[in-house]
Amino acid sequence: MPLHTIGSPGLWIGFVLIVLLILAFDLGVFHRKAHVVGYKEALGWSVVWIAVSLLFGGWVWMEFGREAGVEFLAGYVLEKSLSVDNIFVFIVIFSALGIPRVYQHRVLFLGIMGALLLRATMILAGAAMLERFHWLMYVFGLFLIYTGVKVFFGGDDDDDPREGWVMRTAQRVMRTTTNLHGERFFAVENGKLHATPLFMALVLVEISDVIFAVDSIPAIFAITRDPFIVFSSNICAILGLRSLFFLLAEAVDKFRYLSVGLAFVLAFVGVKMVLSVEVFKIPAEISLVVILAILGASIAASIVAERRERRAE
Repeated sequence: MPLHTIGSPGLWIGFVLIVLLILAFDLGVFHRKAHVVGYKEALGWSVVWIAVSLLFGGWVWMEFGREAGVEFLAGYVLEKSLSVDNIFVFIVIFSALGIPRVYQHRVLFLGIMGALLLRATMILAGAAMLERFHWLMYVFGLFLIYTGVKVFFGGDDDDDPREGWVMRTAQRVMRTTTNLHGERFFAVENGKLHATPLFMALVLVEISDVIFAVDSIPAIFAITRDPFIVFSSNICAILGLRSLFFLLAEAVDKFRYLSVGLAFVLAFVGVKMVLSVEVFKIPAEISLVVILAILGASIAASIVAERRERRAE
């Protein structure tokens, strides 16, 4: 059975080409030289990426109708919120490997390039599987509920990446060094080629995206089954992840209840997916309102708790 999507082959190709052009312009002009991304620059780029994503969502609304537009917006908000978890992991990776801030943008940029191909493959495969095996909606839904419960009870704590299986495997198959060599991913030491900590950080960033995609892609299929909306909302959320990282890296610990909010979001979309099989399909508008309400409540609770602690001190 063919996949039902608003995206023609030309639209898919055009969207990918525009994204690649934006990324090339970003790296070749604005970030040609390695530098520390400050708060103002990160804030500016965050506003730019959000504006571009909303403009694209508005175009989807005008071109394909209200339902498609709301599905894109709900999917974008969902993916954007779930991507905050990536920021926690990136902080741990860069801190553990001692990656200076001046080189972090380069790692995140190349990580996004890999995520484009990875997520496109996973989304098309997932859409094809759901089209053929409808019962997988139950599997994905229950998996999201399980993940939400796990996150709520603190089951997503990150171990030291230097002790993980990725690092152990890499050290068995290639020579690695703990010495940084500027922006280089490989360097010659004692006459032999070694992978630098920058390359290992890139590998860990790509692996973490695979892990998070396992959660986020089934979640957005609870919002829409259209592969193009799933892919475009995913990519729009990822494009702004670098600037969001530099914007929130110093303050991410202040949002103490955000993980609780994300747990409820995952559980909600899991229940929505299970109910949509035979019982009731929750409209995308309601999903969007519920997701925004949960995230808003968790952020507000975090701010209130932070202020109470300051007053107590």
